[in-house]
Amino acid sequence: MALGSTGAAIASPVLNNWVFNPTGGGFSNGQVINEYLDINGNAFIQLTPNGGTAFAFKETAVFNIKQADSNGQSFSKNFRGGNITATFEAVGTGIFGGAFTFSGGTVRMYHNPTNGQYGGTSGHYGADLGNMIAEFNVLGGGGMVDQAGIPTRNGQVSVFAQAAPGMLDAGYFFNKAGQDLSTESILSFAFTNANALSRPTGTLVTEVACQFAGFNGPGCNGGTYANRPGSYFFIGANGQFKLGQNPAPVPEPGSFALFGIALLAAGAAARKRKAA
Repeated sequence: MALGSTGAAIASPVLNNWVFNPTGGGFSNGQVINEYLDINGNAFIQLTPNGGTAFAFKETAVFNIKQADSNGQSFSKNFRGGNITATFEAVGTGIFGGAFTFSGGTVRMYHNPTNGQYGGTSGHYGADLGNMIAEFNVLGGGGMVDQAGIPTRNGQVSVFAQAAPGMLDAGYFFNKAGQDLSTESILSFAFTNANALSRPTGTLVTEVACQFAGFNGPGCNGGTYANRPGSYFFIGANGQFKLGQNPAPVPEPGSFALFGIALLAAGAAARKRKAA
């Protein structure tokens, strides 16, 4: 009910049976995506307390996109050279022991024809190599955090973003009728489960915290890195990346928040029915 009413309010349904070609080879050679691309990666969070229980934050993240719909069909295997990665940079505000929200940022997706680059030292953790195929401007989203500002255990984090016409490269994204989405205004909805990463590797610290995020603390200028809850820390995240065609005019940020809540509620109901 919530999904239907909210979806109607913003007139922006999630796309089903759209087509993605990880090598940019066009609609006929692409893969039908029932609902989502699988994403997994890591993020470095830097918090700035604003007095009382409030804080501002900056998030810098890298992601690998290996398959769709959790189907086990690797893009790199089925599409030779179909290696897709992404970066995420965002800022926002929150309350310790409460909710946080994104106020802006950018999602960038890359196609790198070379295997085995993600997790390395080229670029930023190998996540921003090759051709940038999509860029989305963050409009909102958020989640819940504990008293140290860390997402609650296995907490659900949502990100809502928009790509204007021309921000998607031609040849990669299509609706089920074969129309190239590079000419459209497209929304994206990302939902990830986030958990604190207590022992990030030295490569992750150097590449993501020191180089990408511009962190200057221990592990970057001498000393040994360790998470400092309430100040800075790494999280691991995995989840889903969905697309939706954009209505006109663009929905208000509050509508996106409601839409996200509705999607999560619908997903929970579906899992409950499946378990029954």
